[in-house]
Amino acid sequence: MQKITNFLMFNGKAEEAMNFYVSLFSNAGIVSITHYGANEAGVKGTVMHATFKLQGQLFMCIDSSAQHSFTFTPAMSLYIGCESDREIDKLFSALSANGNILCL
Repeated sequence: MQKITNFLMFNGKAEEAMNFYVSLFSNAGIVSITHYGANEAGVKGTVMHATFKLQGQLFMCIDSSAQHSFTFTPAMSLYIGCESDREIDKLFSALSANGNILCL
């Protein structure tokens, strides 16, 4: 059993993000997904809890039902072992599109 699982919290974009990540890798897939229903803590149809795998690594994500002053924090990193520069360039381009690249 995996001892550490990366947990991603969103405000309404969890399923979209999960599907995007899964689309990038050949050995990836959604393991489970539960949506909020009517009269539950979160917005109906958003992700209450989901798990997915990327290259055998398990991840969890949710759409938070609590109100926060942030929508998503960039404080989580993904380490991806690539076999070629071409694969690195492809993934970097897709993952950084429409976002900000944070460098130290």
